[in-house]
Amino acid sequence: MFDTTTTIREIVADDYRAAAVFQKHGLDFCCGGNRSVGEACREKGVDVRVVTADLEQALASASDQPRVNAWDLDLLADYIVANHHGYVRLAIGTIGAHTRKVASVHGERHPETIEIAARFDEIAAEMTSHMAKEERVLFPYIKALAAAKRDGAPAPRAPFGSIANPIRMMEAEHQSAGDTMAAIRELSGGYTPPEDACTTYQVAYKELEAFEADLHRHVHLENNILFPRALVLEQE
Repeated sequence: MFDTTTTIREIVADDYRAAAVFQKHGLDFCCGGNRSVGEACREKGVDVRVVTADLEQALASASDQPRVNAWDLDLLADYIVANHHGYVRLAIGTIGAHTRKVASVHGERHPETIEIAARFDEIAAEMTSHMAKEERVLFPYIKALAAAKRDGAPAPRAPFGSIANPIRMMEAEHQSAGDTMAAIRELSGGYTPPEDACTTYQVAYKELEAFEADLHRHVHLENNILFPRALVLEQE
């Protein structure tokens, strides 16, 4: 049995397959992952016994997913940049072009597409700035901390005081991005195109859904694994 006092963050950090269970029950495993399973279930009005039973079933078999929680932090930071930052940079141009085209063609009959296009342009700009700050400032410091720990060297000097300062900023920006994608999901009816949707319309909704799924994984790796471990490493 799962201990319901364990945080969602800890469970998902140990095995990412748990994320699908939490998502199924509407429990936030990204920005809200620091709550215990019991607390999250009470707030959402979900039966904690059902959630824990689903977790046990989902995690019963051996996992072939990488145990990123055991990786060195410099490796994890590089993985996030290569896989998730790389994906975002490739995706935002294509998705933005598709959502704007859909808004221009279908906006009169489906005015929600105009707001979707505007909101995605916002998140594209926010994520571009966000990733640059991580790659130029925060991640290099985390990687230097990890290298110093391995080499038994003194900790590098932080240009921003405690690492907690930029982490708080990054987490706030994660929350903003998650809220924007949640609004897009609601506006799109759960990424369900209408009957008169053209091919571009249908493709755009599939792309938006994939983008949100990647964002959840991306934020999880940072909020639930990279940042907490970096805070501990700095204290050590």
